[in-house]
Amino acid sequence: MRVPAAPAGRLSDAWRTCVGTGRIELALRRDYQDSLALLQRDIGFRHIRGHGLLSDGMGVYRPYDHAGARHVHHSFTYVDQVIDAYLALGIRPFLELGFMPQELASGDQTVFWWRGHVTPPRSHREWADLVRATLRHLVDRYGVDEVRSWPIEVWNEPNLADFWQGADEQAYHRLYEVTAHTVKEVDTGLQVGGPAISPGADDWLDRFAEFTAHREVPVDFVSKHAYTSGPARHVPFGVHQTLAPATDLLDQFATPRDRLKGTRLAELPVHITEFNSSYRPDNPVHDTAFHAAYLAPVLARGGDLVDSFSYWTFSDMFEEAGVPTALFHGGFGLLTHRQVRKPVYHLYAFMARMGPDLLTRGDDHLVTRHEDGRVTVLAWAPVDPTGATQGPEGHGLRLSLPVGGNGNGNGEGEGDGGGGGGEGEVFVRRSTVDDERGNAYTAWRHLGSPRSPGLAQLDVLHEAAEPARSHGRLPVHDGRTELDLTLARHEITLVELTPVRDETPPWWDERRLLGREPS
Repeated sequence: MRVPAAPAGRLSDAWRTCVGTGRIELALRRDYQDSLALLQRDIGFRHIRGHGLLSDGMGVYRPYDHAGARHVHHSFTYVDQVIDAYLALGIRPFLELGFMPQELASGDQTVFWWRGHVTPPRSHREWADLVRATLRHLVDRYGVDEVRSWPIEVWNEPNLADFWQGADEQAYHRLYEVTAHTVKEVDTGLQVGGPAISPGADDWLDRFAEFTAHREVPVDFVSKHAYTSGPARHVPFGVHQTLAPATDLLDQFATPRDRLKGTRLAELPVHITEFNSSYRPDNPVHDTAFHAAYLAPVLARGGDLVDSFSYWTFSDMFEEAGVPTALFHGGFGLLTHRQVRKPVYHLYAFMARMGPDLLTRGDDHLVTRHEDGRVTVLAWAPVDPTGATQGPEGHGLRLSLPVGGNGNGNGEGEGDGGGGGGEGEVFVRRSTVDDERGNAYTAWRHLGSPRSPGLAQLDVLHEAAEPARSHGRLPVHDGRTELDLTLARHEITLVELTPVRDETPPWWDERRLLGREPS
């Protein structure tokens, strides 16, 4: 395939706008903060979203009796520590308002091992007071301009009875209305939105648009979630599920704008505030190289459809189904506990090294260019999501790439970066992850799947998680080089091509390393 020299446009980085996390209370733990620091160093997300900001574990809502009367104290001790930690690591919160504090809840229904309360407030006035106090505190502590950059989402998946009592749509609309007006009372520039629905409930979008228009309720963005897994087949401490093709995720991303055409919400930002293959935190597919190859086309194209799509989640420090029973347990995370990187982590790290100018993309590749003329190729082997086959053992890809230009799209072979009027060489750096290489999960299986690896075993796993790397040169003719790739099953590979400025001194001769004159 001949890759054009002129950019087709800018490559969207909607994939790095937000990432998910287990309940934000976990940010108080060292392993969590160490993992987030690594993530930000290698990838650099802009926002982070998780449940539980107002749940009991954060200790914000604190009713008490005094002098024969009931009062409510709002405490932000943990909120401050969590958000301070986020900001120190260069990531901002994407606030989710939930779940209900136990003593404000109208019922006793909970969700998850850590028991988030999911019934409506027994007093919408006290709920509004809680939201108002929280946002005013954040504005006072971090400044209104900063907090205006934090989207504020009302609740999580209210269309599911597990997350909102009875999946009561009218009750959610009332909660949203009270909350949105309270947010705007604090500051009209704060961003508020919803309805944060799960897949298969897109009709909620229609009625959300109708309700907010009829009642003139503020909405600054629309949010929903996207997953592709089928029903769970349970085994002890895990599940297995079928998957739809990854293109189904892209179809789900497109749904809000398609359905909201002609409504007052039609032009608003769309945020996919959770996405993954499986919706379960104990599905082994999350740990595999298959998963990285499966999601590669979604990262390459998702930004064409939405303003953000947030991978659920960045770390396996996640306790919705209980404390994990093994290092690799099918968790959502890009990272396991103890910062062992999974193949899908490398997919994101590879994306972080792509250039801003989109040259081309296809079903198995993405090609970009940096401002200094470097060309970067992300390629992936096709997968069979049905599980009927393992996918092809090898996958070939041949690209004719423009190199040596200055990145301005004014012609092929421009610039002097090794092109030298269209001739020269490029330095080629290739980073590879597949079923065997850059794959700590495979090494863990070889080790006997230790539930709690010792320190020496952790060293082995961190070493195994390093992508395989190779280096070389390719010739340039007429401002182009030919790149031939053969990808292994489930491989993702990053190829970086940099024009060579050869500064080897004229007297250097490798043949003379042992002191002999060349024959």
